[in-house]
Amino acid sequence: IVFCLFSFGSALFISTVWIVIGQLHKNIGALQLQIVNFNFETVQVTWNASKDFGTNLTFLYNLSSDETSSQCSNYILQQSRTAGCLLEAKKDEILCFSIWNATHLLLTKCQWISAYLKPSSPKDLNFQWHQETITVTCSDLPYKRLLYEIQYKSMFDTEWQSKEEETCNVTTDGLDAEKCYFFRARVKTMESSYGPDTYPSDWSEVTHQQRGELRDSCPQKKLFPKFVLISSMVALLAVFLLLLSLWKVRRVQKLLMPMVPDPKFSFPGLFESHQGNFQEWIKDTQNVAHLNKMEGAEQECVPEEALVVHVFKHEAEMPIMTTSRLCPQTEEEDAPGDPSRLPCQPLQGGEEISLGGFTFVMSDNSYVML
Repeated sequence: IVFCLFSFGSALFISTVWIVIGQLHKNIGALQLQIVNFNFETVQVTWNASKDFGTNLTFLYNLSSDETSSQCSNYILQQSRTAGCLLEAKKDEILCFSIWNATHLLLTKCQWISAYLKPSSPKDLNFQWHQETITVTCSDLPYKRLLYEIQYKSMFDTEWQSKEEETCNVTTDGLDAEKCYFFRARVKTMESSYGPDTYPSDWSEVTHQQRGELRDSCPQKKLFPKFVLISSMVALLAVFLLLLSLWKVRRVQKLLMPMVPDPKFSFPGLFESHQGNFQEWIKDTQNVAHLNKMEGAEQECVPEEALVVHVFKHEAEMPIMTTSRLCPQTEEEDAPGDPSRLPCQPLQGGEEISLGGFTFVMSDNSYVML
């Protein structure tokens, strides 16, 4: 019985320990940390503020130079909850800290602060031109194993070009002094000395250089893209082909269906002055008497001018058929039963002769008057 009780107690203790460890790992997994060492001046430790913890978290720490642990005196707040702590650091030391939720330990860690180093940006950049070569210098930082990176590009480049040195004395050649260049610089740590968790510094302000002189800015000249040129040429070709096809269709249409001429251009003044009244137009243009409408649809043809035809002696035997424009004599007029056509009145002024069924008036000078 004693052995059974002992075994039961041991199992209960082990289960309790595993539950506590599991809860601790669960809390640690939910807590996300970020540590940044700003140039060995300030260390910033931040975590994700979550409502799941219920209360503000407590941050306890001590550096290798400290004898005892201290609570953070400069918390970073986010939504009225503690989200980080700012610590002072003057050199590379070991930082040990722990994060508590009331009396429950959530996380504990010890690390060299240099593993999270972020150097400061280069300042006071100097530029020295030597024909097609430029040398950029600045003050080195007080610690070693750093890389000073200089990036540059001209107004015709789309990407930055980089050059790195272990000191802030970087020389770049192959440049055109006539072009305007953009320059910027930053500092990075060597991974072999500081590890993979460091941060590069922020970029310095962009400096513009041309002909060895400092410029306020460079004119932004964009290269004409090839695809814009190609697309423009294709569009122009398509428009040309469309116009050509329309012209061809127009010619075919004219051949198959010729355009009916507009009488407006053949009879000037007919539509402009007489609104399409042909009788009024012919009266003004040809000096021909108009037809007067009589009662009962009767018309009287009275020639205003006589058409005179000279009859030569050797042509007297030939019948001459000449009719008046106003009173034409055709076979249709002689057809019986046509009440719409009435005979014209006889002409006056000379002897009448008949030739071929037509009546003519002879004047004294041997002319025929219709």
